[in-house]
Amino acid sequence: MSQKILLDKINIPGIKTYEVYRQNGGYASVEKALKTLTPDEVVEEVKTSGLRGRGGAGFPAGMKWSFIDKKSGKPRHLVCNADESEPGTFKDRYLMEFIPHLLIEGMITSSYALGANLSYIYIRGEYMWVYKILEKAINEAKAAGFLGKNILGSGYDLELYVHCGAGAYICGEETALIESLEGKRGNPRIKPPFPAISGLWANPTVVNNVETIAAVPWIINNTGAEYAKIGIGRSTGTKLISASGHIKNPGVYEIELGLSVYEFMNSDEYLGGMSSDRPLKAFVPGGSSVPVLPAHLIYKTANGEDRLMSYESLSEGGFATGSMLGSGGFIVYNDTSCIVRNTWNFSRFYHHESCGQCSPCREGTGWMEKVLHRIENGHGREEDIDLLLSIQSKIEGNTICPLGDAAAWPVAAAIRHFREEFEYHIRFPEKIKHRDHFVAEPFSKVIMSNVVKS
Repeated sequence: MSQKILLDKINIPGIKTYEVYRQNGGYASVEKALKTLTPDEVVEEVKTSGLRGRGGAGFPAGMKWSFIDKKSGKPRHLVCNADESEPGTFKDRYLMEFIPHLLIEGMITSSYALGANLSYIYIRGEYMWVYKILEKAINEAKAAGFLGKNILGSGYDLELYVHCGAGAYICGEETALIESLEGKRGNPRIKPPFPAISGLWANPTVVNNVETIAAVPWIINNTGAEYAKIGIGRSTGTKLISASGHIKNPGVYEIELGLSVYEFMNSDEYLGGMSSDRPLKAFVPGGSSVPVLPAHLIYKTANGEDRLMSYESLSEGGFATGSMLGSGGFIVYNDTSCIVRNTWNFSRFYHHESCGQCSPCREGTGWMEKVLHRIENGHGREEDIDLLLSIQSKIEGNTICPLGDAAAWPVAAAIRHFREEFEYHIRFPEKIKHRDHFVAEPFSKVIMSNVVKS
């Protein structure tokens, strides 16, 4: 059994309440930090831990904290990104819904480290019932003296609020989130200046996601050095994985980084293998925005090494033969899945969620959706495949925020690894008119019986 840092107490009856959470060691990191550590010492512990942002980018959290402007004299803020809009990802909701005080504790300890006296949790609009859970937890923590004025007699003050967004995916990007929090339309800002210098209300601001902040209490209680012993290489600690698709045991799992993909996929402790006797076709390891990988690159890298659940191993080979750990949205497909339909569905999402500020993303996501829809519905043309590659290349790297990349990468990877499937859709439109065209006859059989004959 792997070590549990975030989920070890989640099944304790009543752990949602302050009383039970406190009885089980809750808020110990706040006491330790405020009574025995300076803010800079808390930052150093997080830097020593090697904790990387768990929202997708994987940037070292402690280093990000160290960038915050302390010289301007302006108020500082910590903002928790609880927007969690990445398709295939639902682990932050799990934490907030079932052990909300862990996030509240992490917010207090992290805010102290940053010198923030006013902090926010920005939660997606669809999580309204979770919003109410967090509101209750904040009120309980404040009643117990862990929020408000002069916390634990330390002289440190902190007010914490939950702000509900309106359900825009773009607000998962930190500067768009800040714009929304200020009451504006959620459009990303041009950087620099970065939020650490000029963020919320032009004040120095750090934005971290739920899982990142929830890991801070364990680090402070047990030291960053102990956290760094867990995991592998620069992928330290544990990671929450949202697992879905054609697997026996979908759900949220906490793994030690460095676990092999094969063990995670097939062991009874985790996903338990495929949900039926259908073979594995592909998987997306980090949410819809990361490149899809075909079966032969899932358990082994291109150079024959075991593929591991780590930032480095999943990206081994670059986008040619690798992908990204991303937010940990682990989606598994068997051979009845249609990659073209799946890619079109992702493109439809990104077109809908584009803020429209950058023309390559605003126009390009719409073009990709239209071309993919055409191919999937039997009206594709031979030149459409290269047209898609051309469009995605014009989007990638040419937008203010990463939404353009998130829309472009899945299309490029799908064509790179499954070009034959796109060609089949174009050459045999009558075969793919039914929505579940590969369920009765998977592509592996189709290509033998139809493409070879032609």
